[in-house]
Amino acid sequence: MRWLRAFGEVVRSGLTIEETRLEPLLALRTAAGVAIVVGPALWLASPAYAASAALGAYSAGGATFQRTWRPRKVIALGAGAGLALSTFVGYLAAGRLVTFLPLLAVWAFLAGMAWAVGSTAGIVAATTVGSMLVTITLPTSVERALEHAGIIALGGVAQAVLILLFPIRRWGAHRDALADALAAVADYARRLRHDPTAPFDPEPLMTARDAAAVTPSQARTRPPALHGPRGLAERIRPVVAALADPDVGAPSDGPGRDRARELLNAAADVLDAAARSIRRGTPAQVPPESADVLRADDEHEVLEGPARQAAEQLVELLGEALEVAGSGARGKVATSPGTASAQFLVRPTMFRLLPVAVRAVRCELRWDSPVFRHAIRLAAVATLGYLIAARLPLNHGYWAPIASVMAMRPDFHRTYARVVARLAGTLAGVALATGMVRTLGPDAHVLGGLAVVSAGLSYTLIRTGYAYSQCFTAAYVVFLLGMGGQAWEQTVPERVVLTLIGGALAMLAYVVFPAWETPRLPNRLADWLAANGRYAAAVLRSYAEPTGERRADMRRALLASREARAAWQEAYDQARQEPVRPRGLTSREAEEAQEALKGFGRAAMLMESHVPRADSRSIPEAERFAEALEADTAQAADDVREHRIPDWGRLEEALHEWEGAPAGDRSTVARRGAELQRRALEDLTTAVSRTPLERDVGSVREEQRVRAAVAAEGDGSGPAHRRG
Repeated sequence: MRWLRAFGEVVRSGLTIEETRLEPLLALRTAAGVAIVVGPALWLASPAYAASAALGAYSAGGATFQRTWRPRKVIALGAGAGLALSTFVGYLAAGRLVTFLPLLAVWAFLAGMAWAVGSTAGIVAATTVGSMLVTITLPTSVERALEHAGIIALGGVAQAVLILLFPIRRWGAHRDALADALAAVADYARRLRHDPTAPFDPEPLMTARDAAAVTPSQARTRPPALHGPRGLAERIRPVVAALADPDVGAPSDGPGRDRARELLNAAADVLDAAARSIRRGTPAQVPPESADVLRADDEHEVLEGPARQAAEQLVELLGEALEVAGSGARGKVATSPGTASAQFLVRPTMFRLLPVAVRAVRCELRWDSPVFRHAIRLAAVATLGYLIAARLPLNHGYWAPIASVMAMRPDFHRTYARVVARLAGTLAGVALATGMVRTLGPDAHVLGGLAVVSAGLSYTLIRTGYAYSQCFTAAYVVFLLGMGGQAWEQTVPERVVLTLIGGALAMLAYVVFPAWETPRLPNRLADWLAANGRYAAAVLRSYAEPTGERRADMRRALLASREARAAWQEAYDQARQEPVRPRGLTSREAEEAQEALKGFGRAAMLMESHVPRADSRSIPEAERFAEALEADTAQAADDVREHRIPDWGRLEEALHEWEGAPAGDRSTVARRGAELQRRALEDLTTAVSRTPLERDVGSVREEQRVRAAVAAEGDGSGPAHRRG
């Protein structure tokens, strides 16, 4: 993608309105938290203290809107504490550039490295850099600095108390994540009715699993309806795929296909009912015709062999889903910490998160890490922006580095899109606020009220797009400064100019020190290939030795495969938006390789649906094929990294030996899945063999084939059709 086109995409993305559900009650509660601390501070103290209180309450409130599964009150307290600490530490080093600039650089670098823990940690850490830049201009002594830090922390406490006293849709995000997973499988079942080989995106299942990890205190209060249905969705997904697939399931046409479509439609209805039940916390009704379809009738069942096994398994699983849909979200809650820790995915508490964060940061301390490069850019831009603004004849010079810090992200597209959105939102917001200040006059209490209203509107629009939320954030800042006695004639032009400087610095930093994903695509693809190979091998070993331990290995390999696929997908999406020439994989080759690996994973999923029970007969041929498959995919991953053509010799030999073995129902499914995997891997070879470093080899082979064809025609034997 060329720079001009990339910038056009950036502008479009930065100004796009995201279709998402607004949460006005949450915005109202969070704005009330700002009002609770701003009003008394303005009345009892001074505008400077009110500004500190507003900073703490506003930033802590904004942190609670980030996508995280931890309790909102914990996020508010953590954000308030971080803001207070950065304020006080910044003041201790303020006054001299020789002390403040190194502190600012180190603090910004650590804030950038916080992205190793997660996006929420990275965003909250960036706000602490802004706090350090703003509030060091307010206190005049250490005692005053402590007072301002305490008031900022009080803003976080106020937000946490309001969350505790006025809970709004408790466990709502967790309910939505689980309901979305069930709805995704329901949609998959419907698509399979018309397209038996339709793909499935596991992202909703991954999100639901992430949401299912809870702290011990959360485990004691989590509704039981949020625990079991996720496992049902995981088990139903491969079964509906196997039932619909014409190779291992129902026939491609006839009564068997009609019966499969009925079952798939009924499965979608039941899963949708379960999703509605969990999302709303109320019992749901399944259409009677769908319930009738699930009633087994052995005498008139038209499906046979593996298709019938899949149908019976699906009916059994949907029976469990019907219980979920009928019971709603009511029920007893687990109260035993020991039991909870054994049943639930455990998330570390905030105190136990420190060693986890340290390990995550250590893993990113390498030159090619996007997080590490983001941290270096953040540190450089924060200090450079502060120095440039300090030399300009403008007040509030901290706006320039703040604009950079709050807009920057570890990837190119989001950084540039947020810069565009911040500039557009700032222009609109300061224009709106300026008109209101000129109309209403410089009354501190009126401007304080307008600041609270602007904060509420910013919270309301926080998930519709950064530009629209930033519009009211800019108005909030103008009202806040006006409340402190700053004339709009001074603040508005300064705000616009310094925002332009900060945005330009953020953009320039990514050009000077980028972290492009395009060159890393072969590595991401190789990681996904190796993880997929381990997952497919684990499935095959469950056929060779059907034990509980093998099933556990299969589950772990599946999760690792999904993580590798998600890493590839994120890198692939970013690479498509980068103004960088392809290196290693062109866009077409990456797309073809992606489709091949999706087909490879789908074949493993089809085999997973028919994994035998523990007392079933083992299939030794599956073990030999698993060993060959795992070895060849591991070697092929290295080949993809080094731009070599993969070889599947061991896999071909193992599959040839399997073809002579006696067949059974499950052995037939496993062998058919193995053939589908071989076909997918051949497609992968076709895709990656055209990488730039291999094109010369391909050209030579093509030239040899052309010469052979010409020679054959000269001999009168016709054109050659051998495949090179």
